[in-house]
Amino acid sequence: MACPFVHTIGKQHSVADSANWNLEDDITDLPDDALTLTHLNAAIQLLTAPSNDNINQAVKSVIRKYSDRWPGITDLKIDDSYSMYPNYDYLADIQDSIVAMNESAVSEILTLIGEELIEINCSGIVERAFRCLGGDLQEFLGSLDGVHDVLKLQEQDISDTGFVCAGEGELIFTSERPVISWLLLGSLRKLANVLYGIENVRITVESMEGDVKRYRYLFDVGSDLSKRQLEAPVELKARKRGSVSTSAADMKMNPSSFCKAFPWHFVMNENLELLQLGHGFNRLFKHSLALYGRHATTYFRFKRPKGLSLNFMEIRKHTNTPFLLAIRSQVCRRDSTMQGLEIKGQMVYCNDTNTILFIGSPFIDGLEGLTCNGLFISDIPLHDATREVILVGEQARAQDGLRRRMDKLKSSIEEGNAAVTKERKKNVSLLQLIFPAEIAESLWGGATIEAKTHPDVTMLFSDIVGFTSICSRATPIMVINMLESLYRDFDEFCGFFDVYKVETIGDAYCVASGLHRASNYDAHKVAWMALRMLEACLSHSTHDGEHIQMRIGLHTGTVLAGVVGRKMPRYCLFGHHVTIANKFESGSVARKTNVSPTTKEWLVKYPGFKFELVDRDPSCLPKEFPNPGNSTCYFLTGYKHPGVDDAEPLETHIRAAMKQINIELGRPNAEITESS
Repeated sequence: MACPFVHTIGKQHSVADSANWNLEDDITDLPDDALTLTHLNAAIQLLTAPSNDNINQAVKSVIRKYSDRWPGITDLKIDDSYSMYPNYDYLADIQDSIVAMNESAVSEILTLIGEELIEINCSGIVERAFRCLGGDLQEFLGSLDGVHDVLKLQEQDISDTGFVCAGEGELIFTSERPVISWLLLGSLRKLANVLYGIENVRITVESMEGDVKRYRYLFDVGSDLSKRQLEAPVELKARKRGSVSTSAADMKMNPSSFCKAFPWHFVMNENLELLQLGHGFNRLFKHSLALYGRHATTYFRFKRPKGLSLNFMEIRKHTNTPFLLAIRSQVCRRDSTMQGLEIKGQMVYCNDTNTILFIGSPFIDGLEGLTCNGLFISDIPLHDATREVILVGEQARAQDGLRRRMDKLKSSIEEGNAAVTKERKKNVSLLQLIFPAEIAESLWGGATIEAKTHPDVTMLFSDIVGFTSICSRATPIMVINMLESLYRDFDEFCGFFDVYKVETIGDAYCVASGLHRASNYDAHKVAWMALRMLEACLSHSTHDGEHIQMRIGLHTGTVLAGVVGRKMPRYCLFGHHVTIANKFESGSVARKTNVSPTTKEWLVKYPGFKFELVDRDPSCLPKEFPNPGNSTCYFLTGYKHPGVDDAEPLETHIRAAMKQINIELGRPNAEITESS
């Protein structure tokens, strides 16, 4: 049969053609559709341990195709609830349901499910993985044996599941789950048709006796079993003298040359007696043969395949399985370093002499393993790929060492970067205590901060009534403690209302809203903060026990904001409206908040907010405030939220209002609690 991959993947370049062969390049430079061991493992898993999802798809397909024949199969569980339980044995549930429905049809329905597994999944890369196992059905069955054994070793699978190709058209399958044996029957039948075009393949399955559950599959496909589908058979001319022959009698190599070319081989008869040894084995055992006899088990311990019965017929059945033999210590000299040396290879049955040929190579990893076992590179034939494995293994180890050092260096760099990032965040957080967040980020990045005009900024200025008198009667430390306790509460209010604290000079406390995150409710937040500040003053006292009294002024207008200075820079506000805001604070009285006409317009602009405002005489307006409409200023005396009972405290009303605003501004999860 023509190579199934010839039209999908280009010819692989020879390793020898590359000037600098890198083992890692072999892996990372593969095209996306390249066939890998992972795909081969996925294909084999489809036969030995199909996933719940694969089985579910196959069951749905069987229901669609055969519900007329077995109406009861429509009751099979086909929902996706199994996906929540990775260890759930979905197939066992399907089997139990079929038994309850129609016990006599269990094997047939399970076989059909196996066929649908292949019908649905055997396409694309999975089909290519199956096709690479052999050019005909017999080769396919033989490769299942060896390939699955290698994959189990790679995956460190300790289960008994496995294949043994016991002969022409005979496959033995071992599994702890009997239900899989029926799925496998259907899968093999479908694969024979999909891969090799064998129609109506007849496969019988029978259970084998023993402690382990084993099943024998016998294929009856006639000449199609070992028939490759060749594109165009080449017609050979009549054999002439010197032409190629497959007869042992025409072999042009004497045993001595064969033993030299293949130093790690032996031939044994049906009694497992050694008849011929390669030069490598002969060097090891030549002094022991006269003492210990010629039985193979005297010299070799058969480590793989596991559980093998050491007789001629059983070994012959495993000719498609990799063998791993270990040299027994008692047949080596005491000072020999080859004790326990492992040889990996294949058993080949020689029909003309009724003998078995083992041909293999030392199973070692790297130059250290070579020298530790008393071997030399010259002991590995030039044609043996083990040479390349050893040398490439050393290269891979060097690359692994370099990779580990690079990974360690990378980890150190990442840790350093993480530490720098952490410190950066600390510094930025410190800057954010002084500047708005965007300004702090820009300053940290070294950017130049241009002064910017901000319209409709609401400013709050405040000071403590009688502060000069308080300072004259108290020590400096008493004054500092009083201000620190009071301003700590004010700073928490700034975070709660999301307003910017401009500065604190002596007893003056100034905030603004509308600079860094402008919204329609900047005046509202500043007004609420003013009410909370006056309320907080009731819980703070001077050194002589009197309540602190503050006066506050609010005004809204356009300001120019920018960073001033390089050493201890400050974010300052400039403009006529800043001066006017300060004048509204000067025009206020103790325990009152003086509100400008422009701020009052913003407070009543949107419905749903009930600010309690008391008109003042127009003469109370600062002289600098333009007053073309004969407006006046106001005292802010309180706030009531429409959705809160009037009897509730001020804090509850304000908290409800802030929650409403955060929802409207798209910040429903914003913090709405504060420390009192």
